[in-house]
This record gives sequence, structure tokens and C-alpha cells, in this order.
Amino acid sequence: MHVETSNILECNITGRDLKESVEQIRDTIGGKIEERWGEYVLTVNNSNATGEIRFITFDWGVNLLQLEMVFHKECIISVDASKFNPIQFIYCLKGYCRHSFDYQKRINTIEQHQSVIITSRYGGYNYAYFPKDEKLVLNVIKVVREKYLKKRLNNVFQLKNQLFQVFTDKKQEKAYAHFGALNFKLLNKIETLQKIKKKGITRILLIEGIVYQILSMHIQEYEYLMIEKNSPKVLLEGELKLINDLAERIANSVSHEYSLENLSKETGLSKAKLQEGFKVLFGRTVTEYIRHVRLETAIDLISKNDMNMSEVMYAIGFSSRSYFSKIFKEKYGIAPNDFKNRLKLPVKEIIDAS
Repeated sequence: MHVETSNILECNITGRDLKESVEQIRDTIGGKIEERWGEYVLTVNNSNATGEIRFITFDWGVNLLQLEMVFHKECIISVDASKFNPIQFIYCLKGYCRHSFDYQKRINTIEQHQSVIITSRYGGYNYAYFPKDEKLVLNVIKVVREKYLKKRLNNVFQLKNQLFQVFTDKKQEKAYAHFGALNFKLLNKIETLQKIKKKGITRILLIEGIVYQILSMHIQEYEYLMIEKNSPKVLLEGELKLINDLAERIANSVSHEYSLENLSKETGLSKAKLQEGFKVLFGRTVTEYIRHVRLETAIDLISKNDMNMSEVMYAIGFSSRSYFSKIFKEKYGIAPNDFKNRLKLPVKEIIDAS
């Protein structure tokens, strides 16, 4: 059931699964749902909203929903948790939205670049509030507890504190909400998911692998905060954004000569804060990050360009061929020349004629 006025959209979701839930959203905001290889896309372009919702259901109890939408009216969605009440791992790539439970007056904001974990109690309601004329991009992984615990090898019994209780709450007696810190590692991983261009079963398999990584990263972020280890709260929000912007610039200009001292002067951040920020966001020191993105670029150049090894080396900012070969082999287990030669080998197919 839904209510539509001139200024607001209201939708009550009572679906038994993700597909039914998105169909009920469609009934409110309009649009058309199409399916290919198990991936569904709701496309909307009308006076209510413009954008799309993509969703996939995997057989191990996990659902992926990706929303990229501008609502032209304020939209309020109430979700009845009587039939479908997964644990939701939410990441906001762009914009913001708000959430509340039926039993509380407080409405919490899901901020850009924030990692959030939410689940309702059985029979309760979640309320999602979407602002008018705000570009919103969300990545949501929905975990169906019972199915996930049965179908997938997992480390649930190693989880800390309340998250363990959330996963093992089979009767879904308690609601839970965790509004985490900014997390740019999740941003980078989700952007990788969005850039997949393959089609068919290859696309679905690639998405499934990255979804599992994203889910793991949500859990890791939660556990780091619980034990106050590598917590992003050590740094201010503006400082984390500054460091993430710096990392993107380094990745886009790998041949430039970088030093920790110069980067510190350029950003106005201390060397210690830079090192801490890179460890929080990328799990690497500044030097390790620079070396990582240079070697990843080298792989791309060797694979996609007819460049000799000296050209590749200079293009990524190395002047010593022996050093380049050494760290390349340490990272990938093969010398760069051997890697290039293997790319030239013809593909062989073996057909079983029996």
C-alpha cells in the first residue's frame, strides 16, 4: 500500500524477499523492472524520481541492492519486518538519507562515506527517509541470517560483542543499529563493483566475489571500532577526506616523485597523521601505498600496451630496473619480463572427446 500527495511519497513494504520489496517500491514511484542473468534493474524516469535500483539475490543468504536515485518528492518508506528482516550493511557513496525504528522518536542520519549496520526486531518497522532533489547513491548488502549461517563458510563465531548476537539472534527479538565512522576503503571497493563491464555469468560471478569482500570490510570496520584499534576517530573527518583525495591524486599520477616530507607540507598534515590516515584508509603506510599503486599500474601497462620494460618502468616513476624487477617479483611471484612473455602465449583449449 502507498500514499502519494503532491509533495510526498509514502510506501509501506511488506514483501517476503528483496524482489517483492522492490516491486512494491516500483508500485509507488513507478518505473519498469527488467531482469538479466539474475540481476534485476528498476529504472525510473518520471515526476516522482529519476535513477535506478539494481539488485541480486545470491543462494548463500545474501542480497545486494544498489540505489542511484534522485527523488523529486520527499519519500518515506516503511518496512514491515514480519516477513523479511535481514541484517543490512549500508554504505552511502553520495548524498545522505535518514533512518528510524518504530519504537523510537530519534531519526538518525546516514552520512556520505559512512558504514552502517541495521536490523529490526521481528514484527517491527524500519523507516527510511529520502530527501527531495538530492542525488543519493547507496550500496546495501542484506544478510538473511538463517540461510547465511547454513549455506556459507563464515567466521560468525569469531565476531565481537553485539554483532555476534545480531547474527545468532534466530528469533530476531532485538533491533540493532550501528552508525560507524567514515570508511574510504569501502568506497574504493564499491566503486570497483560499479565499474564491472562484463556481461552474463562472468559479471554475476565478479559481483558475487566483490560483495563478499565488501561484507567482510563492513565487519572489520565494526570490529576495529569495538576494540578501538586503527579507529578512524583518531583523525577528523576533513583530514580523512584530504588524505583520500591525496591518495587518488597519487594513483592518477604514479610517475611523480613523492616524499613523505613534501606530502606533509602540501597537505598541512603531520607525517604521523599522514601515516595513520593511510593505514586507516588503505591498510598501508604512505610508501607502501605509493609502491602498490605503481605496481598495479605496471600490470595494466604491460597487459594493455606494447611498451618495453624500460618504458613501463619510467612511466610508473622507477629509475632502477633491478629494483623494479625485485619488488614486482616480491608482489606477484613472477619477474615482469616473464609476466609479459606469458601474456603472449597462445590460448589452448582441451576438449574431452570421450
